[in-house]
Amino acid sequence: MNYTNLTKIAVNALKRNKFRSILTMLGIIIGVGSVIGMLSIGQGSKKSIQDQISEMGSNMVFVMPGSQQRGGVMMGNSNAKTLTLSDVEKLKKEAQYLSAISPQVSTSGQAVNGNKNWPTSCMGVSSDYLSIRKYELEDGRIFTEKEIESLAKVCLVGQTVVENLFDKGVDPVGQTLRFSGIPLKIIGVLKEKGENGMGQDQDDLILAPYTSVQRRILAITHIQSISASAVSEDKSDEAIAEIETILRREHKLKEGEANDFQVRSQAEMIQTFSSVSDMLTMLLGAIAGISLLVGGIGIMNIMFVSVTERTKEIGLRMSVGGRGIDILMQFLIEAVLLSIIGGIIGILFGLGISYVATSLLSFPMIIMTNAIVISFLVCSAIGIFFGWYPAKKAANLNPIDAIRHE
Repeated sequence: MNYTNLTKIAVNALKRNKFRSILTMLGIIIGVGSVIGMLSIGQGSKKSIQDQISEMGSNMVFVMPGSQQRGGVMMGNSNAKTLTLSDVEKLKKEAQYLSAISPQVSTSGQAVNGNKNWPTSCMGVSSDYLSIRKYELEDGRIFTEKEIESLAKVCLVGQTVVENLFDKGVDPVGQTLRFSGIPLKIIGVLKEKGENGMGQDQDDLILAPYTSVQRRILAITHIQSISASAVSEDKSDEAIAEIETILRREHKLKEGEANDFQVRSQAEMIQTFSSVSDMLTMLLGAIAGISLLVGGIGIMNIMFVSVTERTKEIGLRMSVGGRGIDILMQFLIEAVLLSIIGGIIGILFGLGISYVATSLLSFPMIIMTNAIVISFLVCSAIGIFFGWYPAKKAANLNPIDAIRHE
């Protein structure tokens, strides 16, 4: 059996029917291209989301009020008032795995300046909040501890608020806006951060001393949440355990009793988004892979047609000494060539899809080498699997019947 001659015969057979061969390969090309493109885009979007969440502070830790039981009735999280400034003070004094801590209260409302108004949110925080959330000042200054203690009516504003409340070229620092009827003097402007991974505008906010928002605007004594930074990203788990230990003691919770607060880290958010993204990517890849199966069926169909068209040729080859295995390998090589050539073109097509999608969606493109290798191996397997039966049928033809075939 001369594989070189069989390959030449197979190539010549494909050349004789170029257009049909191209159409047969289309299923493989589209299938492989779709799989590589979908997996590359999926991994790119995952990396983009991870980067955007990390920009918010990859070592962030959140403490939120949990459900409370009162008189046998379980209160929802929105009604819980389990966090206090005393908790914040204890964490500042005792927590070794936290580098910065800020109490947090917030509300939504209309910010007004002259005849302009803008719906936004006002957050009451401490000066540590900027380092926790990686905000930077573009102009002005942060509020001082003395201003926090005195419930000073001062604030920092994001770029979106500035754009909607002030005319272009006007310096907002030193100006006064009103929020919920309370005048707040602008002492600083935050640098632009843009949208986060969830599509939220990080520049559409007002930051004020937590005491001012807590007492003057919300008229409450508890705090709504606590934001903190772990000393490093890999110490987030230790920070969470430390927070739980301190707060359980402060809230006098007995062993076995559920927490009346919740502690979450940014790392958990990244892991959750990554898991969802991986699942969607694999789902898209599986759907795209169906076209590979369709392409394989197309190869089988065309090979059956080819066997029927060349029945007389097969009979002549057998009559001059051609063995069944030679006929089988001839048609099998044709099927494998169709599949492999289609796979190579499909890989290039998939890379092209990835580059175009990256340019249009601004996602980082991540080409998965595994996806390329697996797609190529699958193409070869499809050629063998779907080409075997037609080739076997050709090899089993009776030489006399084949020669008489019209």
